[in-house]
Amino acid sequence: MSIVETRDLRERRGRRAMHVDRGSGVINQLPWQIPVNTDRPTEPLPMERVEAIHEGAMRILEEIGIDFLNGEARDILKKAGCDVEPGTERVRFDRGFIMEQVAKAPASFDITPRNPGRRITVGDGHMLFMNVSSPPNAMDLDRGYRSGDRSSFQDLVKLTQYFNCMHLAGGYPVEPVDIHPSIRHLDCLYDKLTLTDKVVHAYSLGTERIEDAMEMVRIAGGLTHEEFAARPRMFTNINSSSPLKHDWPMLDGAMRMARRGQPVVVTPFTLAGAMAPVTIAGAVTLSIAECLCAVALLQVVNPGTPVVMGTFTSNVDMKSGAPAFGTPEYMRATQISGQMARYYGLPLRASNACAANAPDAQAAWESAFSLWACVSSGTNLVYHAAGWLEGGLIASYEKFVMDCEMVQQIIHYMKGASASEDDIAFDAINEVGPHGHFFGCAHTRERYQTAFYSPFLSDWRNYEAWTLDGAPQTPERANRIWKKILAEFEPPPMDEAIREELAGFVERRKREGGAPTDF
Repeated sequence: MSIVETRDLRERRGRRAMHVDRGSGVINQLPWQIPVNTDRPTEPLPMERVEAIHEGAMRILEEIGIDFLNGEARDILKKAGCDVEPGTERVRFDRGFIMEQVAKAPASFDITPRNPGRRITVGDGHMLFMNVSSPPNAMDLDRGYRSGDRSSFQDLVKLTQYFNCMHLAGGYPVEPVDIHPSIRHLDCLYDKLTLTDKVVHAYSLGTERIEDAMEMVRIAGGLTHEEFAARPRMFTNINSSSPLKHDWPMLDGAMRMARRGQPVVVTPFTLAGAMAPVTIAGAVTLSIAECLCAVALLQVVNPGTPVVMGTFTSNVDMKSGAPAFGTPEYMRATQISGQMARYYGLPLRASNACAANAPDAQAAWESAFSLWACVSSGTNLVYHAAGWLEGGLIASYEKFVMDCEMVQQIIHYMKGASASEDDIAFDAINEVGPHGHFFGCAHTRERYQTAFYSPFLSDWRNYEAWTLDGAPQTPERANRIWKKILAEFEPPPMDEAIREELAGFVERRKREGGAPTDF
């Protein structure tokens, strides 16, 4: 296909794809929108304590250093003037160098997927939500707990596409372990790019996987190589191996993404008492140090690379060592991390996490606390916003629906408050007087259909009506909803020529062996 034909095909496809609807009639969900958090963030620390954490992070980088297990990364940093300890993988950084590089990263940026109508803005007060990522197991009320497979993966991708409150198709919503690791990324990216038209994530797990992912996103968008690299089209997330270490494959993938101008989220996983100091301030300080040195590397590779500062600082159960989420410590750590992100002028990523093993009351309150930590900290990217259970080891269909109800309520909450003369409603109060009611007054009749948020999952019937309907509890109601959604699901449009080119790339890379593994 010629460049002219490709461009014409992309333009025709783009005109069709610009439309973003409300989804099917299974639920009355909110329309697609990018919420903006206008609330003043919660800031637990005074500025002198923020600067103390910054000082601690700089001391870690200058005096202790971070192990970079990627030789190319060490070479790049050495050429940039960093201190690479001979015969080791340890790198030490001057604070001036760190701050100079971090200042090159944009405070906000857009990502445009194959459907331009799904373009998102990261940073600048925007708050974006995405599906649970990477659990090895799936669970629902019908089939119970099981290892992840491609069918479950596809189901959860479809739910990600259906719910307008999910702004990005994050990492694999469940790991499809029935696909060999050498080719898993090919099938998964194909499914994500054909079953969704939202911004997609790719794992930085070695050279072949990230290069294949970038090429597949380019093909799906009908883009030339130059057009792909001209603006953000996808994103990746890397985690440090806390404490004090960045591994080879994630650094390799992150640098490859940076060279082509694609965003990288840098998220240390610092559990206080295990991989980080038992104090929240100490855990956050370690997280900041591990994040900023990777951000600096990416700015050396390609100045201006879009990056996000990620936080995943929580605590462990000191009796068992198990991770705990949605805790008071998690909330404070996230809020403090928000202060640090603003200090450095970077967007912030956090998560909706819980330790519950079922979609029960514990799951609800821990996720509610986690989500409120994101709201109150000024988080811009909320990972695992729908479907997470058992500390990230289970992707739950019912929890996915339950979380989307909470996320929708947060989005509605972000509309803010108004106190216009019409809102204050003096005339309506005067009309009703001390002996009437507001159900029938004109002010109410004009507004009652849109006055309040209308939940799709909560049951507001009285006890008798609820009992006559079989007394379904929240997970059962969620079960009914996801089944109806999947039964009616229709993939977003994709030009057949692009679909064929994408499928052809997948088949060719499979014949070539995909990505090397240790198997």
